[in-house]
Amino acid sequence: MAAVLAQLCRAPGTAARPRCFRLLRAGPAAALAVPTHGAPGSPLGLGWEAGSGRRRPLSFSAAGLVSAAPGPLQPYLRLMRLDKPIGTWLLYLPCTWSIGLAAEPGCFPDWYMLSLFGTGAVLMRGAGCTINDMWDRDYDKKVLRTASRPIAVGDVSTFQSFVFLGGQLSLALCVLLCLNYYSIALGAASLSLVITYPLMKRITYWPQLVLGLTFNWGALLGWSAIKGSCDWSVCLPLYFSGVMWTLIYDTIYAHQDKRDDLVIGVKSTALRFNDNTKQWLSGFSVAMLVGLSVAGINCDQTFLYYTAVAAVGAHLARQIYTLDIHKPEDCWKKFTSNRTIGLLLFIGIVTGNLWKRKNPKEMNAINTDI
Repeated sequence: MAAVLAQLCRAPGTAARPRCFRLLRAGPAAALAVPTHGAPGSPLGLGWEAGSGRRRPLSFSAAGLVSAAPGPLQPYLRLMRLDKPIGTWLLYLPCTWSIGLAAEPGCFPDWYMLSLFGTGAVLMRGAGCTINDMWDRDYDKKVLRTASRPIAVGDVSTFQSFVFLGGQLSLALCVLLCLNYYSIALGAASLSLVITYPLMKRITYWPQLVLGLTFNWGALLGWSAIKGSCDWSVCLPLYFSGVMWTLIYDTIYAHQDKRDDLVIGVKSTALRFNDNTKQWLSGFSVAMLVGLSVAGINCDQTFLYYTAVAAVGAHLARQIYTLDIHKPEDCWKKFTSNRTIGLLLFIGIVTGNLWKRKNPKEMNAINTDI
């Protein structure tokens, strides 16, 4: 029984680990009372109901779907972080902002491009995580939160991860080739950032800045995919805002591991800012809101857009004010809440654009057809 529980402790995520250790100390009777495939409300969401012999319904959470996948496939899905989709959202949302801002006045954003970029976000986030885990396989073994990652525990070998990375990048290239030539070149230019970002934590206390430059490339690429090239008066302020946003959420994220990072010699903005974190995050928030306002002015956005920007500012203020940097669980909660920020802004962009009057040339064409 102890061996079974030890195996369970290797499951993704660290929250269940202390419980397993407590059960090992409590003895066999306590161990037998624990369901082996996730309790009600567990992210695994699939198991047997105690005493009923019936299988519980499959959970449609990301972690539940990954845990329900065939066993040999699960390590690769976890390597892509498909069980933790928040990173994919944070990569995808700046793309949606740019695509939304590039839409014609009075029109919805291009749904085909949104779906194409969504597919690309899943693949490139997976590729980035694979590269990160290949670089960090020795570090990950020494950090409690990352010790169960597939490469760190040996579920995926270095060679297998190379092959898997090649497959992801090949599929991502297929997505990129669906865009115009300008966007293909612009997208290819981001690959150097994707490859080198994981090394930055060894070199500088600002790896979150490099992550921001990487994760928000879609703020440039989305506009060029629609328009054929970048309008830098809109794209640069939007890109800058995205970078500031990443500095906010990834600094909060880094506070989860700061004790382990100190021991193994890894750098982060969490260690750089330390007890001054809230002041730095407040400064980044102001810079983000200024950038969003400039981008809105330069593409003639309406009051609905600025209402969303104000809502983003309020969310950031509350997030920073209530943040407890010494509680990893609170840092994770605040980090994941940033998906709401990205969605708020996207909704503001779409509604703000719909509020605009349609292009006079387009209206004349419609009237002529009538």
